[in-house]
Amino acid sequence: MIRKFFNKINEWLEDGLCGLLGRMTPDRRVILILTMLFVFGGLSIYMTVSSIYNFGKKSGIQLQIEQIEALRLQQEQTRRDSINQQNNHYDGTGKFE
Repeated sequence: MIRKFFNKINEWLEDGLCGLLGRMTPDRRVILILTMLFVFGGLSIYMTVSSIYNFGKKSGIQLQIEQIEALRLQQEQTRRDSINQQNNHYDGTGKFE
């Protein structure tokens, strides 16, 4: 059913374009096609370049990256760890402070 709908739209567009372009001379068709090519190509290049140029410019302040904080669970675990407490007081000479 959807395929039939798209086929009808396709035939309608073909008939419309053939009706419009069929009355034109071949030279005018070429001129029209080249004009459309340059206009749409220029717009495409303009949109691509302007989007790359403006990428992040307006929302740069809003897109600030925050520093990742350590998990509280890891910090609490290191405080409770008995080995970690002993290593903090070891001065490297074989004696504990």
